[in-house]
Amino acid sequence: MTDMQYTYLGNTGLEVSRFCLGCMNFGSGADWMMNDRDASLELLDHALDAGINFLDTANAYSRGESEEIVGEAIADRDRDELAIATKVYFPMGDGPNKSGLSRKHILDQAQASLDRLGTDYIDLYQIHRWDDHVPIEETLSALDHLVDEGLVRYVGASTMSAYQFTKALYTADVENLERFACMQPEYNAVDRHEEANLLPVCEGEEIGVIPWSPLAGGFLTGKYERDSSIPAGTRAETDKYTSNRFSDENWDVLDEIRDIAEKKDATPAQVSLAWLLHKPVVDAPIIGPRSIEHLDENLAALDIDLTPDERERIEAPKTPRWPAPGKD
Repeated sequence: MTDMQYTYLGNTGLEVSRFCLGCMNFGSGADWMMNDRDASLELLDHALDAGINFLDTANAYSRGESEEIVGEAIADRDRDELAIATKVYFPMGDGPNKSGLSRKHILDQAQASLDRLGTDYIDLYQIHRWDDHVPIEETLSALDHLVDEGLVRYVGASTMSAYQFTKALYTADVENLERFACMQPEYNAVDRHEEANLLPVCEGEEIGVIPWSPLAGGFLTGKYERDSSIPAGTRAETDKYTSNRFSDENWDVLDEIRDIAEKKDATPAQVSLAWLLHKPVVDAPIIGPRSIEHLDENLAALDIDLTPDERERIEAPKTPRWPAPGKD
């Protein structure tokens, strides 16, 4: 088995595994989810045994079911070694004060997440999106309070414009509030728009980066073929997030990845993940395997070395733009 590697998250002293296990698959709901509690726990145990100490979930994943499963998985583990991350923003019910980044919703949901996770503190508490209806000062004040109370160790953010993120960082500096230590952007070899948005901010401000969707919703696994019908039972059959990646530019990227993978006796998924691991700004890609076999395949990417020429081949077909086409 591949030996796990560790790094520090941004400029903090928090040590995290080079892969973060994304826990959105755990729970019940969409066809692409695991929809099997026992299998989810088995996969989590395997990941923890393999040295992954960084787990990322959210209150909104299956309305708290994912957090409950994570809590069960870590109950008998050494909590001091683990870095547990969760998020707040999306609706957790109908009616007023059930979503967003108000002080009330953040404090209510932090406590609910702690209860579901069965832990006394959250290592990384992230705002899942930007809230246009709440002053950033209110949001940061609530997060700062959670840190002061010992309920949260670090705070982070996900998916916003560079202006919004910069405003949050500098507001925290001016108001002497807890600063975001981490950013969770969409980033992979075919979705590189953040190179023209958030990633320069993260590099300049020494912010940790933990990309979500490192395999572009399964597109970069190589399971799909150009000009072929979508295989039955795959994520692209029901989820447009994956099928929207079926563009000529993206197929060109995948062609390069497949050629490199064949020469290295690796899989396209492994080469795609290795490309991310070679990015100095990236700390820990968030992988979301649905089987132990896929998890082991992902972990083996740690052993793959890509030359500068190989990385350039993967990047050549695309020019990063913000806003990304189809995402504005």
